[in-house]
Amino acid sequence: MASRASTSEPTGGDLVYRQRRPIRLWHWLNALSVVIMLMSGLMIFNAHPQLYWGQYGTNHERPWLEIGSTDDRGFLRLGPVTIPTTGVLGISNGQQNAFPSLVTIPSSYNLAGARQWHFFFAWLLVVPGLLFWLWGFATRHVQRDLAPTGDELRPHNLWQDVKDHARLRFHTGEAARRYNVLQKLSYVGVIFGLLPAMVLTGLTMSPAIDAAWPWLLDLFGGRQSARSIHFICAALLFGFILVHLLMVVLAGPLNELRSIVTGWYRLPKEREE
Repeated sequence: MASRASTSEPTGGDLVYRQRRPIRLWHWLNALSVVIMLMSGLMIFNAHPQLYWGQYGTNHERPWLEIGSTDDRGFLRLGPVTIPTTGVLGISNGQQNAFPSLVTIPSSYNLAGARQWHFFFAWLLVVPGLLFWLWGFATRHVQRDLAPTGDELRPHNLWQDVKDHARLRFHTGEAARRYNVLQKLSYVGVIFGLLPAMVLTGLTMSPAIDAAWPWLLDLFGGRQSARSIHFICAALLFGFILVHLLMVVLAGPLNELRSIVTGWYRLPKEREE
């Protein structure tokens, strides 16, 4: 893909076409779907703010994670550890909910409404995601742009990339057109790991689905284990989003946004050593 300014090899300062249209469309549709599913998922969690392992979760079993309140004090209980969370989790603005209304859809308690939001946008996550998989492999975008090479996975190179990110030394010039190895690993982990795990565990929690596909219960160790894994995957996905947004800001938000909106990206100029 040549620069607009020249047909020669692009260098720092040149404007290049970096993101193709299917990638940009999928990115924004995926972002919308994931945000709404995370927020509606928090409302669903509010209906029963405890997580268990195994097939059943009952009052006779101690949850491994619980968010609640006692005597107007919020808490998060993780195993034997209890953390005070008054004003943030458990109780906020006088409301006793695991997660406050500011971060849930709907904002007021409504389990049925939250499930409708969640399931509708699940289709907008799954169907375009499958199409992206097909397109990515058919055009070799996955193999060419996302799959790390053996050389990139060498411990020395991985550690060097970690150090470069810690020092905010991002790629410049022609190298900035390609994903670095940490980006590749995180994108592959999300696209082919976290998102499929969330979908499958979500299906496992549905009695109608696991009646048709009972192997899902065996795969995840029971409905409550599937719910726990679903929650953990959602938390990891939220963490990925935060890191992703931080990297966009640190790398130059206007240039990065132009790339994912229009496809055009100005290569950062090479550093003078």
